[in-house]
Amino acid sequence: MIDLEQIQADSLITLHYRVATGDDVELVSTFGSTPATLQLGNGELAPTLEQCVIGTHVGEHHVFLLEPRQAFGSHNPDMMQRMPRADLPPNSDPELHGMMEFVAPGGAKFTGVIRELDDVAVLVDFNHPLAGKSVRFEVEIIGIM
Repeated sequence: MIDLEQIQADSLITLHYRVATGDDVELVSTFGSTPATLQLGNGELAPTLEQCVIGTHVGEHHVFLLEPRQAFGSHNPDMMQRMPRADLPPNSDPELHGMMEFVAPGGAKFTGVIRELDDVAVLVDFNHPLAGKSVRFEVEIIGIM
């Protein structure tokens, strides 16, 4: 029998949540504002964060501390790519530490962070921005729809 108050892998839920780095730099929070409504399994929340929520119940408040390998993985130096400015997307204006979207030959889109920038080339980091960082994920489950 399914517990109607327990979050399942495909639940539509309303919750407050906060994501912060392990050193407590807050990245996003709905606490103090309108709660979020998310459909689990649709990519609205990172899969690692969804796994934390599955099995929790309406009314519960949890704080999950995730090490880098549990959260967004280790930083992979192989996902850093130096490229000539001429290879950047047309009409792009790269900014140091800014994000830029690239389209692969098959049409897939990838976002990278500009880590270094000079007149002839850029160093683009295609790792998730939180790769290599511990993450603090706090949730308060308000309801299941």
